[in-house]
Amino acid sequence: MRTITWNVNSVKVRGERLLGVLDRHEPDVLCLQELKAPELPKDLADELDRRGYHAAVHGQKTYNGVAILSKAEPTDVRIGFEGLGFDPEGGEDDPHARLISAMIPCGGDGVRVYSAYFPNGGEVGSDKFAYKLAWMRRLRDLLDARHTNDEPLILAGDMNVAPFGGDVAKPERWNDSTHCVPEAREGLQHVEAFGLTDVLHAKHPQGGVYSWWDYRQLAFPKGDGLRIDIIYATKELARACTDARVDRDERKGKQPSDHAPVIADFDWNP
Repeated sequence: MRTITWNVNSVKVRGERLLGVLDRHEPDVLCLQELKAPELPKDLADELDRRGYHAAVHGQKTYNGVAILSKAEPTDVRIGFEGLGFDPEGGEDDPHARLISAMIPCGGDGVRVYSAYFPNGGEVGSDKFAYKLAWMRRLRDLLDARHTNDEPLILAGDMNVAPFGGDVAKPERWNDSTHCVPEAREGLQHVEAFGLTDVLHAKHPQGGVYSWWDYRQLAFPKGDGLRIDIIYATKELARACTDARVDRDERKGKQPSDHAPVIADFDWNP
């Protein structure tokens, strides 16, 4: 089961690149973030259909937007915080299109896959940063309410947090950012403590593997990267991960996303 997560940074702009990623890697599942559109463009949807991919989409005009593309038809698609509400007291759901999940047929009863676009957080101490921390807490609440850590589950996406020091090429530039401050890392650790394994980190514990480079200041050619795109898996599924890597080539060329796809292969057929 080949799984990819990729912040496409506009599905309209990156449509041809998206098809290229599918043709090169032939994933079973592709989790997308930052569609920046309420739905997939029709011409892209037609091309996906020709390639045998189904799409579950939770879009939003101009901002955010997440999707799951899969060769097997997804079932039990769930949007946002699945009726639990983003605010535990008020019960209101998150107004932003940041979370979608579906059951993907793959051995046994299938695998529950989440595509997530965590909030950036703006400036540390701002209302946006408070929303980021609250969002992560609510995601953990959702996992606790809906799942157990011994079921096959993947949480993939742009987490907007670099979990470890080795995930930041130039710490002196980024350590005070919302991607790296202790509160953000602790928030992500709280999600991970549900019983998730960061499969790319497990394969590359030394760090130095990045998935995002700012468009500005020649960050990519200068190697100024962060690893903020992550594929998490529950323990049994993580043990079946045979390889995990970043497609750096997708960050090159004309009009790339500022993120590169993260790829994980699972030998999963229980």
